[in-house]
Amino acid sequence: METPIRTQLRSLAEPEYQKFAASLIPNITNVLGVRLPAIRKIAKQIASGDWRTYLDMAEDEYFEEVMLQAMVIGHVQADLEELLTRIATFVPKIDNWSVCDSFCAGLKYTKLHPEAMWNFIQPYLKSDQEYEIRFGVVMLLNFYLDKPYIYEVLPLLDQIKHEAYYVKMAVAWAISMAYVRQPEVTMPYLQHNTLDDFTYNKALQKITESHRVTPEDKQRIRGMKRKAKKQVQTLKQITS
Repeated sequence: METPIRTQLRSLAEPEYQKFAASLIPNITNVLGVRLPAIRKIAKQIASGDWRTYLDMAEDEYFEEVMLQAMVIGHVQADLEELLTRIATFVPKIDNWSVCDSFCAGLKYTKLHPEAMWNFIQPYLKSDQEYEIRFGVVMLLNFYLDKPYIYEVLPLLDQIKHEAYYVKMAVAWAISMAYVRQPEVTMPYLQHNTLDDFTYNKALQKITESHRVTPEDKQRIRGMKRKAKKQVQTLKQITS
């Protein structure tokens, strides 16, 4: 028997929107076609009621069911320990960029607990799982690009060497946003880093696409593009 939540989501599904939404997230095939504002409205209703029972019993078969959980966690009110537990339980369910990015953007209570949340996301940045790393990176770009954190964010991004596409794109996005927010801190990093060519050039591209960057700065950034593969020397420990 279908749950009331799934029935509600099915009733809101739009066939034409389903095709569009599915095309944006090529690595999943479980999209019903419900628009995000409609999911957000349901999430707010759940968060104002018995949200704990909902999260404990929630189903994960469809993209929208996972997205709904992400949004509910962003809207609930609870103590920090419980919030962190709920976040940690949810992160393994992330299997696409859309859920990841919406989830991170919704965790606005990070602003109330910046140091605790900073410590919480550090292990995800060192993970070997694509979307765990992306979760950590997108949290950085959403909440930690101001001083003093920016001085720690850039070295952390430089240490991420995972080959997954959605990790590289997240790192490039974060670096571009760092430049937009803190150009005087980020420019020296762009001039001296160990990013792979794809991530580095993508970061430059995203900077030049920003309306908040001056034409003069965009011209300078374009001139920094790597035209040939950069050879990065790494220190290797030699044991006898």
